[in-house]
Amino acid sequence: MGLFSMTKTVLKSLFKKPATIRYPAEPAKRFEGTRGQMEIDIDKCIFCGLCSKHCPADAITVNKNERTWSINRLWCICCNSCAENCNKDAIYQTNVYHAPIVAGETDVDVYQGKPVEEKPAAAEEKAA
Repeated sequence: MGLFSMTKTVLKSLFKKPATIRYPAEPAKRFEGTRGQMEIDIDKCIFCGLCSKHCPADAITVNKNERTWSINRLWCICCNSCAENCNKDAIYQTNVYHAPIVAGETDVDVYQGKPVEEKPAAAEEKAA
C-alpha cells in the first residue's frame, strides 16, 4: 500500500509547478514586513547616541565629537530597536538584504555626518 501512495505522489510532482522559485533566474519577492537591514539618513541624525544605547547587540557606535555613526552588520540582529528609539526618525529598516561579506572586507559600515557650522564672530557680537 505504501508503494502505491508513493507512486501517486511522484506522479503529481512530475506534472506540477515547483513550490519554490528558481532564485538566480527569478528574483526573490520582497514583502512589506520583511526584515532586511538597517539604514540611516545621516543628514537627519543629530548624533545623540540613543540608538547605540538601545541596541541589544551593541552593533551601533555613535561618536558625537567626530560626527560618525557606524554599524557592525554581522552583529546587528535587525530587531528595529534603534529605529523605534530614534528621535529624528533617521534610522529605518529596509526589506533589502545586505550583500554578503567577502573575505578581507570589513563588516562595519561608517557614515560621516556634515561638520557643525560655527557662527561667525560678527553674528555673535550682534546677538550680544
